Amino acid sequence: MIQAVRRFFILRDYLEVETPHLIPAPAPEVHIDAFSCGNRFLHASPELSMKRLLAAGYPRIFQICKCFREKERGDRHLPEFTMLEWYHGGIDYRDLMNECEELLSFVFRELGYSDNLSYQGCQVVISPPWERATVAEAFSLHAPLSMSEALERDCFDQIMADHVEPCLGVAKPAFIYDYPSNPGSLARAKQGEPGIVERFELYIGGLELANAFSELRDGKEQRRRFQDAERVRLDMGKTPYPPAERFLRALSDMPDAAGIALGIDRLAMIINDRAIIDDVVAFTPEDL
Repeated sequence: MIQAVRRFFILRDYLEVETPHLIPAPAPEVHIDAFSCGNRFLHASPELSMKRLLAAGYPRIFQICKCFREKERGDRHLPEFTMLEWYHGGIDYRDLMNECEELLSFVFRELGYSDNLSYQGCQVVISPPWERATVAEAFSLHAPLSMSEALERDCFDQIMADHVEPCLGVAKPAFIYDYPSNPGSLARAKQGEPGIVERFELYIGGLELANAFSELRDGKEQRRRFQDAERVRLDMGKTPYPPAERFLRALSDMPDAAGIALGIDRLAMIINDRAIIDDVVAFTPEDL
């Protein structure tokens, strides 16, 4: 599976990169906590370093690496997991949807799946084109509240998890896009739609597989969002992070681009028809 992923990118003139796991400053995100390691942190994603490579002039890059997130453990979560992340200069999130579909269609074909696969009782038709809907449309189809009502009542995440996500990607893989913005978002705002960012997620059989967006390039706006996220984190009693100054300074040199993070362990779950992430890794934390 991993070698098929590599072949896809190498055939398309991507450069495979390797960035440090130990970083001085993570992106402050309200629902993600980084492991501290002395005066540094284990990265929750290679995003900040990879964007600095974009800014340095590498227009198409990918990386398969370990990522680390504190207090993440469940049927679909591990504190140490494998991530595929890639960035493509000169495109936006809609172009990246197409590229994501092309990548996974290539990987499925390489593994012997061309038309459909079975995942947790669902016969998922994987031949393209895949489904696409805005988050607002997904809420109108599957939720008891509209997206705007869920945001007003501060229950967006709960309604999303309980009502919307289980219905996504059941017949065909599904992209949902145009998410409401959040305090620490690194996604570009969508012109003409206040409160919406150019972000999408991919679901197969109700399982979230990837998260992507058009990249924000405004260093001042990104700093403001990071500061807003830090205030929320402090209110929640979480550890503050140092500012990611070199990343923020590099944003002005970064080209228009889109980037995506895809869970390799979750892709293995789908291919092997497993509901629990423990079944696709050699060792769980409890086995060590």
